[in-house]
Amino acid sequence: MEKKHFKNQKYLSDTSVIAQGKLFRLLKDKLRGTILIPNAVIAELENLANRGQDVGFHGLEEIAKLHKLKPKIRIQFIGQRPSAHQIKFAKSGEIDALIRHLAYQNHAILITADKVQWKSAEAYGIKVIFIRTKIPEIKKKKFNLFRFKRKKNH
Repeated sequence: MEKKHFKNQKYLSDTSVIAQGKLFRLLKDKLRGTILIPNAVIAELENLANRGQDVGFHGLEEIAKLHKLKPKIRIQFIGQRPSAHQIKFAKSGEIDALIRHLAYQNHAILITADKVQWKSAEAYGIKVIFIRTKIPEIKKKKFNLFRFKRKKNH
């Protein structure tokens, strides 16, 4: 992060950064101002937790940890919970669109680890902090054509 961030700056986090546990460290080490947490993000994390997925619980714990950063960071929960329509079409980007709209409406910098969200927000002219996450490297198996099993002699 090269840019200087001011204490009156607003940031809005999407679900990806919170679920991956990246938001607390970013706010603790680099940013000052107000963090806006959309109620749609809380709803997504609750849904994941209710389905027994650890990422939902970890995300809710990540948000709870943000309160330790007061007074350096102010926390505001904003926006409506998603509608039935938005939940039904979440995989096609309805919740992401709601989050982008809140960032735009509140003149906030969107913080995301979702590449599609990042590029979509930029297309709308929304300032974005994109958090790159390490993708586990897939180890390629060596395929040996000349490998034979030896038969044991009895």
